[in-house]
Amino acid sequence: MISSDVIFGIFFTFQICIGFMGNSLLFLLYMYIFLILPHKKKPTDTILAHLTLANTLSLIFRGVPNIMLSFGIRPEMGDIGCKTVLYIQRVTRSISLYTTSLQSTFQAVTITPSNSKWAWIKTKISTFIQPSLLFAWIINMIIYTEIILRTVATRNATHASRGYYTATCKTSAYNQYLAATFLSTTFTRDLFFLSLMTCNSIYMVNILFRHHKIAQHVRSTIHSSRGSPENKATSVILILVSCFVLFHWTNTFLTVYLIFVQKKNWHLENFGNFIASCYPSICPFLLITNENRISKINYIKTRMRIFSS
Repeated sequence: MISSDVIFGIFFTFQICIGFMGNSLLFLLYMYIFLILPHKKKPTDTILAHLTLANTLSLIFRGVPNIMLSFGIRPEMGDIGCKTVLYIQRVTRSISLYTTSLQSTFQAVTITPSNSKWAWIKTKISTFIQPSLLFAWIINMIIYTEIILRTVATRNATHASRGYYTATCKTSAYNQYLAATFLSTTFTRDLFFLSLMTCNSIYMVNILFRHHKIAQHVRSTIHSSRGSPENKATSVILILVSCFVLFHWTNTFLTVYLIFVQKKNWHLENFGNFIASCYPSICPFLLITNENRISKINYIKTRMRIFSS
């Protein structure tokens, strides 16, 4: 009979491979547009390029160690390896949170009616994208220096203690007060961005509902906004935000529980890691449904080959 660890390993492998291919495809698309077709660049491309990069790094540094452990291979990472893996996991998770929040904010501003008192932000928000993303990387890299200082390799996997503890890594000097302070700080930050995403989603749903009522009132399918690119992009963002909020809160509560519980549950740890990788895995495919430039680029390349032959 196949053990539960092997089953988790199979699911992890499938999840990581699919997610890695999807994020890599999108990231290469954005790099191709930035370098080869800059005239086709959209303001959101910078946000999504950071999101796909963060998702790719998160899948690799979270997925590979978990896959090896699930199949009975214990990676000997050492203290430096543990610090690096866990640090990148936490930073990229936070960048994913921030970029999703920024994307939802940008989309909410984009569909704001021209007669709204917030319409003036439309011409300003694009200039803040790159500085805010740079600031997000810097501030999160600073916040998680705590991990570099306190994470070490697990020497005895059978002796679990309170605090962050896995089969490969653990916190070296566990202090309940410091841990509570650190967790409350990151929890407050996450709550702020998740609340911002929720508010943006409610606002966008309200805008879409009003547009739909107007379209029904004039009874014109030509002027209906339901099939517009803005509405399609808004729908994709709403789905992204919903998935992110669901997976993020589930993983957060599991992480907090596993940190403070005395007896570790390795199956629950595996489930938490799987949940944490769900959003980075499905995110690129949701974005691809809203990306029509892939077919256009292929069409241009086909036409160029025809004329050059």
